[in-house]
Amino acid sequence: FALTPGFEGAKQPSGSKPAEENGVWMAPFIMAPINTKNVHRSNLLLNHPYGKDFTYSEMMMTGPGEQGEKIARAVAADASLMGEDAPKPGEGPTKEERDTGFYDILFLGETARGEKIRTHCKGDRDPGYGSTSKMIAESAICLVRDRKDAAGGIWTPAAAMGRALLKRLEANAGVSFGRE
Repeated sequence: FALTPGFEGAKQPSGSKPAEENGVWMAPFIMAPINTKNVHRSNLLLNHPYGKDFTYSEMMMTGPGEQGEKIARAVAADASLMGEDAPKPGEGPTKEERDTGFYDILFLGETARGEKIRTHCKGDRDPGYGSTSKMIAESAICLVRDRKDAAGGIWTPAAAMGRALLKRLEANAGVSFGRE
């Protein structure tokens, strides 16, 4: 809750664990330390639409059974993106890998009433390069054209631009959102 001064919220989930709903093992997602803080900041800035007891984590599915567990534990213990083993400037996917990359993210949720919710976000380019650059461009256009009234400060995209940005991403950036 570093980005939510004065608000602590509920204890958050962490670690590598089996996902009971899907029968698969999961491991921590590499971007979770950044993304989770921004999700909680959005919740705070928007006056807690998800509730003050909202919990949020990001994991990646590694598969079922012993093989899924083995992969989950290996990913959870991997520190290769830190220190000397970290990628060097200029290293990354090839142009072909960026152009043919894609992502399909599944969000699993449960309301305070116990209702299970499944939503997704899909993108038509590599998430670290191709899709991110389109998201940045659409965010800038959204702020200039659609949210001229946005106040200054340290906002998250969700809090500053909300549905206006979602519409732009779907129309112009090869990103789609939906409920399953």
